[in-house]
Amino acid sequence: MFKSAAELVKLAEDQQKKISDIMIEQEQEVTGKSYEEIIELMGKNLDVMEQAVERGLKGVHSLSGLTGGDAVLLQQYIQKGNTLSGPLLLDAVSKAVATNEVNAAMGTICATPTAGSAGVVPGTLFAVQEKLKPTREEKIHFLFTAGAFGYIVANNASISGAAGGCQAEVGSASGMAAAAITEMAGGTPAQCAEAMAITLKNMLGLVCDPVAGLVEVPCVKRNAMGAANAMVAADMALAGVTSRIPCDEVIDAMYKIGQTMPSALRETAGGGLAATPTGRKLEAKIYGTPLQSRD
Repeated sequence: MFKSAAELVKLAEDQQKKISDIMIEQEQEVTGKSYEEIIELMGKNLDVMEQAVERGLKGVHSLSGLTGGDAVLLQQYIQKGNTLSGPLLLDAVSKAVATNEVNAAMGTICATPTAGSAGVVPGTLFAVQEKLKPTREEKIHFLFTAGAFGYIVANNASISGAAGGCQAEVGSASGMAAAAITEMAGGTPAQCAEAMAITLKNMLGLVCDPVAGLVEVPCVKRNAMGAANAMVAADMALAGVTSRIPCDEVIDAMYKIGQTMPSALRETAGGGLAATPTGRKLEAKIYGTPLQSRD
């Protein structure tokens, strides 16, 4: 079993296997289930993700009225053919947004690693599938690669916005996605870890400041930026770019930053964007009275 990114990469290199294979083997060891059973279970998660993306791209809106319809706008913009960022990147962004708009509308999603960060991994997966043409089993392996790095973060730092800010949620999800994209595109285990490190270190310090205490603003758009970050980091890793700070040290730094982050910036709606004049007006409009006055 592995506990760190360094151990994970070494296992994969020594056995000449992919990160996803190592993660599947660990699941077999921990759960006692067969390879086929584990693949089937992860396949169910894949189906939930795909359904959420499809629903979001048709257009959904939250009950609060704070979010909805942006995934559709992005797809319409892509279809015009004159995007600045390029269709592949924006497709990942739109599908990440689609997933989180479904979450905000109380639809079914797969927490990856949390509900608030659930758009990044499927958003990138269902965007790169158009280019890489993976089989269903390869898409399932993508999720195991993402899961391997999520497992490391969860056991060495945190994936909770309340504990470590949004760096622990969207930051972790983005690193997970970057590693998975890298493997699917033919990258080595070491390059997967580099992609994770490059992504996460550029999201360190990201606060969790949900307006009105809802997982909508700025969460949905943070998933969009997380997806874009993951795509760029994967390309950098595949190009041979490395992180001067090793992956495990980046994860440790994230943990320490989260520990020093004030509670107002850790999912309490007590600071950041939630405490702006507009944020407070939206909060009062939704609840009648501001959340902070209810203490």
